[in-house]
Amino acid sequence: MNDPLLKVRNLRVEFGRQSAVRDVNFDLFAAETVGLVGESGAGKSTLARALLRLTQPAHGSVELSGLDLLKSSRVAMREQRRNLQMVFQDPLASLNPRMMVGDAIAEPLLIFEPGLSAVARRGKVAAILQRVGLSADIAGRYPHEFSGGQCQRIGIARATVLRPKLLVCDEPVSSLDVSIQGQIINLLLDLQVDMGMAMLFISHNLAVVRHLSHRVMVMYLGKLVEIASCEVLFAAPVHPYTRALLSAVPRIPPVADVAAAAPAPLAEASLAAAALAHGCAFRDRCPYALPLCASSVPPLSEIAAGHWVACHRSHETLNPLSLGP
Repeated sequence: MNDPLLKVRNLRVEFGRQSAVRDVNFDLFAAETVGLVGESGAGKSTLARALLRLTQPAHGSVELSGLDLLKSSRVAMREQRRNLQMVFQDPLASLNPRMMVGDAIAEPLLIFEPGLSAVARRGKVAAILQRVGLSADIAGRYPHEFSGGQCQRIGIARATVLRPKLLVCDEPVSSLDVSIQGQIINLLLDLQVDMGMAMLFISHNLAVVRHLSHRVMVMYLGKLVEIASCEVLFAAPVHPYTRALLSAVPRIPPVADVAAAAPAPLAEASLAAAALAHGCAFRDRCPYALPLCASSVPPLSEIAAGHWVACHRSHETLNPLSLGP
């Protein structure tokens, strides 16, 4: 397998004494889409911002093509910004209301390709607007003149005009009408194929994640609890939290003999920071918890090729019938 484009090791983000992201490890390869799912408050958006150094991590490393971004100087990090772009959840709020659409899209070109002539720059802006399904003549208009779906297309145009290596999408369709969501998802897939970029796609919508992801990561209270290929994770989830998450989605076929035993995924998680440090964060909601789960944090271990699970009973949960009450 090729070397990963992005390599994240032992990443931790803290706000005071609270750890929002705890010892996260994963790889992301060129032209790959990795979905990141979990409940609200799990730390998904914080992780995304930490990867781009929009939030400063407390510990760990984030390597892009071998360069550790967390140890890079401001100048070096600024140079890497063209390779790291983000599409935000609220399309209108992510655009400067006082800046015309064409100027907003041209700004990255002004910063990273200052040698471009004004004519060439306008040409690139027109081309990317047309590529995202908008007319080039909207460049002189302001964001408030457009719908949410159109603003998100503008945001995507701004993020991809430099052809980045990695595009981080933080709930990019959650605020849009269902009829528009599919169009935006298909646009992102088309752009990924055209540009060969990798995507980290954060979403609550498991159907969307299943549609576009090669692999899926499941996060719970700041930790990754399961990583697997999309097909394996949706067909045979292993971690009890992943099973609970999938069983809550009516359109996804339930896993045989598991749904009835799955804990309620909507129950509020309420463990203190000290408890998180000494045991499995999911133990109070898990029907399979053992005394060991309260005293030892389960490591993220590879139970099969490409399938990683953080559970003391992961080898047992591969076969639900082997689990006791």
